[in-house]
Amino acid sequence: MSQPHGAKVLLMGRAGAGKTSMKSIIFANYHARDTSRLQHTNHVEHNSLRFLGNLRLNLWDCGGQDAFMDNYFESQRETIFQNAEVLIYVLVSVAASTQRDDSKENAKELNYFAHAMDSLRQFSPNASVFCLIHKLDLVHESKRDEVFRNYERDLISAAPGMKLACFGTSIWDDTLFKAWSKIVYTLIPDISTLEKQLAHICQVCEADEVVLFEKNTFLLISHSARKSMQDAYRFEKISNIVKQFKLSCGKMKTSFRSFQVKNALFSATIEPFLQHSFVMVVTSDPKMHAAATAANLWAARSHFDKLTKAGAPFGQHL
Repeated sequence: MSQPHGAKVLLMGRAGAGKTSMKSIIFANYHARDTSRLQHTNHVEHNSLRFLGNLRLNLWDCGGQDAFMDNYFESQRETIFQNAEVLIYVLVSVAASTQRDDSKENAKELNYFAHAMDSLRQFSPNASVFCLIHKLDLVHESKRDEVFRNYERDLISAAPGMKLACFGTSIWDDTLFKAWSKIVYTLIPDISTLEKQLAHICQVCEADEVVLFEKNTFLLISHSARKSMQDAYRFEKISNIVKQFKLSCGKMKTSFRSFQVKNALFSATIEPFLQHSFVMVVTSDPKMHAAATAANLWAARSHFDKLTKAGAPFGQHL
């Protein structure tokens, strides 16, 4: 359960891991190519980030220079790790950085991670832990899975008894959106009830799939499908495409509202749902007209508004 003043999210990892870059892409609408201008984080940078309107993330972006890392596990241990709901630990894939190829650097990386896990056990034992093996784009495609699996194995070994969720990521493709969607999913209140409501909308709209995205970041919130979908990476691809399209619209001094993609096999409509969310409805039934889908979504908005007024925990954020 999030604290009244917002969920405390720790973003940790050694210097140059790419923590600030990924934060800027997700929450500050940076293009990946513009992140090279960002400076290294010194000490701890506190950011109060709005997600889904009223859901506040208190992000602690912890500078990764060795002197800072040592302090986090010594004099600042309680301050840093107490009351954390999520720890995101970012590591550079071995082959992505020549300065970290030797065994001493790898050992130091895992040693810092092990200290973080020990600190979390003591001060925030219920926190969720996400490990991002980052900059995998710099690893040859044929070696990426091997590098990721090796890191995942070593991280699990360094954190006995801890439940870790590991992701391979890069700022240059859709993997970053997949990882961060999974992260924020854990912070949305009463998500199971929201998923049941989406399943109802999917049924009423006679849709193949209904997907809910956060308005500003376009991260996936939740989805419901009546048919099996072939592309397991469709959500993060859509997040990335729409986010880039929104950024392009901003450069042209205009704004994105909605669009529809249609071919002989299916139609997909993306449009605003409630104040802080967008909805995508995918249908393959040629008999299902766009006007009927629009009418059903209008009814769904009224239904969600009633749920919000009735006190549904997720309602105030959508």
